[in-house]
Amino acid sequence: MSKDFDLLTLGEILLRLSPPDNERIDRGDLFYKQVGGAELNVASGVSLLGLRTGIISKLPQNSLGRYVKNRVRFFGVSDDYLTYDAADDQRLGIYYYENGAYPRKPSVVYDRDYTSIHKINLNDYDASLFSSARIFHTTGIMLALGEHTRATTIEMIKRFKERGTLISFDVNFRGNLWTGEEARKTIEEILPFVDIFFCSEDTAKLTFKKNGALTDMMKEFSDEYNISVVASTQRIVHSPKIHDFGSVIYDAEKDYYYTEDPYKSIDVVDRIGSGDAYISGVLYGLLSTNMDCEKALQYGNATGSVKNTIPGDMPSSTLDEIERIIKEHQNTGIKLEMDR
Repeated sequence: MSKDFDLLTLGEILLRLSPPDNERIDRGDLFYKQVGGAELNVASGVSLLGLRTGIISKLPQNSLGRYVKNRVRFFGVSDDYLTYDAADDQRLGIYYYENGAYPRKPSVVYDRDYTSIHKINLNDYDASLFSSARIFHTTGIMLALGEHTRATTIEMIKRFKERGTLISFDVNFRGNLWTGEEARKTIEEILPFVDIFFCSEDTAKLTFKKNGALTDMMKEFSDEYNISVVASTQRIVHSPKIHDFGSVIYDAEKDYYYTEDPYKSIDVVDRIGSGDAYISGVLYGLLSTNMDCEKALQYGNATGSVKNTIPGDMPSSTLDEIERIIKEHQNTGIKLEMDR
């Protein structure tokens, strides 16, 4: 059956403020204004690759909310399911991001309590929403923000699942939002509804108390909760500016692990959003190839790797560029210096 959207995501949209270059938050006088948020980053990435996406969120009904809406539209993401908060205490969440330079690590300061997303309400949406997408994606961040957003997110997952929508979930653990034990208990409740699961090796061990090799832990998630696809990124940080990036995807139906040589010595400009870009590549690959995990891996690794080279949260790569990057990555012969 045809759906209005290939992908819908649910998440908080934030204002990102960053000092230029490698300046410090507590020393510089200027900030660059940008828009970000894990779920919007994913929707934007899939939209840029050519599929129809939208985001479910709540924004303040003021000039900041209009700025965010315009940026959502700029990336081709539908704003049909953005709702607006007109109350006196309307507020957009903010985060401040400071670039790192070895041995100083990148750092983040959040200012996201009591924001408009905390007022998101299922009654704001018609029941037709839950039949309108092929995949619904959200993250552990929405579960961590508070009791109301947690309950709303869980109910949305259940309603989309009841309508036959594939559920995609990224743990995206944030230690400054909740504890590992809180995350484990809550996420384990929703895993039986999940079809596509994104979880890093460190999170599997530290949050879910898994043991053994990464592949063993991925299969354990799949077997225990009947998850069709489990994906885990693998990043090696040589310094804040030089990373290797790759991943592993487990296809439960075929009982097979997909991997490839990582992208090595990436020239990192801004790593924020690269994990979300990876997810956008994987979901695009699954949606466009009838759940081909090998293609999903290739698109995910390429989109995640190239996002590291782009400032800001949002991806900016078209399908043509990503396919050229994949072809170049697979090329074992002479490689051109410029793309022209």
